[in-house]
Amino acid sequence: MESLRLAVAHRPPLPVPVSSHLRRRHFQHLPSPFSLPRASLSLSSPHHHLSPTTRRRHLPPVLASQTPTEEPESDPPAAGVKLVPLVISLAVGLAVRFLAPRPADVSPQAWQLLSIFLSTIAGLVLGPLPVGAWAFLGLTTAVATHTLPFTAAFSAFTNEVIWLIVISFFFARGFVKTGLGDRIATYFVKWLGSSTLGLSYGLTISEACIAPAMPSTTARAGGVFLPIIKSLSISAGSKPNDKSSRKLGSYLVMTQFQAAGNSSALFLTAAAQNLLCLKLAEELGVIIANPWVAWFKAASLPAIVSLLATPYLLYKIFPPETKDTPDAPALATEKLKRMGPVTKNEWIMIGTMVLAVSLWVFGDAIGVSSVVAAMLGLSILLLLGVLDWDDCLNEKSAWDTLAWFAVLVGMAGQLTNFGIVSWMSSCVAKLLESFSLSWPAAFCVLEASYFLIHYLFASQTGHVGALYSAFLAMHIAAGVPRVLSALALAFNTNLFGALTHYSSGQAAVYFGAGYVELPDVFRLGFITALINTLIWGVVGTIWWKFLGLY
Repeated sequence: MESLRLAVAHRPPLPVPVSSHLRRRHFQHLPSPFSLPRASLSLSSPHHHLSPTTRRRHLPPVLASQTPTEEPESDPPAAGVKLVPLVISLAVGLAVRFLAPRPADVSPQAWQLLSIFLSTIAGLVLGPLPVGAWAFLGLTTAVATHTLPFTAAFSAFTNEVIWLIVISFFFARGFVKTGLGDRIATYFVKWLGSSTLGLSYGLTISEACIAPAMPSTTARAGGVFLPIIKSLSISAGSKPNDKSSRKLGSYLVMTQFQAAGNSSALFLTAAAQNLLCLKLAEELGVIIANPWVAWFKAASLPAIVSLLATPYLLYKIFPPETKDTPDAPALATEKLKRMGPVTKNEWIMIGTMVLAVSLWVFGDAIGVSSVVAAMLGLSILLLLGVLDWDDCLNEKSAWDTLAWFAVLVGMAGQLTNFGIVSWMSSCVAKLLESFSLSWPAAFCVLEASYFLIHYLFASQTGHVGALYSAFLAMHIAAGVPRVLSALALAFNTNLFGALTHYSSGQAAVYFGAGYVELPDVFRLGFITALINTLIWGVVGTIWWKFLGLY
């Protein structure tokens, strides 16, 4: 785990898809987690990813002792707003407010809120300021212009789903801090890692197993799987930012990256954006009974088929040079010996997660909501010392998500209350009707549009907050069955997380490892997206018909 400390410290934040993302992150000095003892680490970020508690570059003690001089620090980036993105973001809102004609059935207050919301979304894409700061400016504008009263503007800060997402970051920290996630993944390497393909399946299956209790794809990537992939690759002579990367590391990184979306789509609690999707659907009147079970039933068959297909398909279209990895099981066995027996804190983590998942599955029957189940789990971890309050305070990603996420959700909710969402959906429905599209055809067009728009976003949760409600309303207006619409859009939200090197938190982590080239990320991201679309479209259509979703 010491490798992750250095890996995360070298990864810059990923606010938006701008040119800074094209810089290759250098990870070549990572020590192997198979040869170093586990150490505690920090999970924090300004953009819901893993990042260090401090942004200064540093060396862990074991490396510092081998380095006679410290690398000189570069000058810090200029603080303050970026003028060009600021001008463009403001221009979007001002153009809507003062140049675009306001429809007769939309109130001036609603139109003004729409202009502020669009400026906020433009800023999330272009990045004049960090995400949380820009969202706060949007919220301030809405209150200062009397577009929204203070209580309405801040209403989403009491949203149960947002607090469930915040607590999920603390659970992820517990998995990493105790080393439980690392131990589980290492067992799968031991069992299945004698060949490169088997090694990939072992890592993919292990992520699917821990996903429902570790609700952060980014934390799974940076806290568990990247360090293991890194050490296995280096042991096989596959180095980052080197021609040897294609021996093993490129394939393992790309496969884990592309398969992660299916692991997140398999369980409601496997990713933060899943919980938000169902909350937004509920605000539009789409109520899903027993959501954890309903989600798993709908996602199970297409997600499992995609999970099993991804390593093999990438093995064919992006083959590793090394086909056999006979040393991997031995390395895993040796690492497990050094880790020793399961610790007390790991057993507590296992018990707490079993309790939390059980309550998420059966909570509706006994009157325990999902957020209460998460609060109980976190309370147990705090009481028994697995986590301390400093761990929670240092989890900057959680508090940052609370801030900017609540702003987006609050604005989106007020747009729904003001009738903007229904007005937009009716306009789109009329347009689709003019082409005489049936609801299945409209469903395909809207799902494809929702998916491809993600090329403009650097955050899955940001995409959900900006567009999920509007697209769900369009689905419903076009006659698509309501529950099918809500679930399909939510599944789609997970699948586009591997389109680019900036499309999600895990994308930044895996691309930053230095094993994959930018053209390969875009090419394979698009090809895998087509394959996933085909699998979910064919298998999902048959399965959802069997379940009675349409």
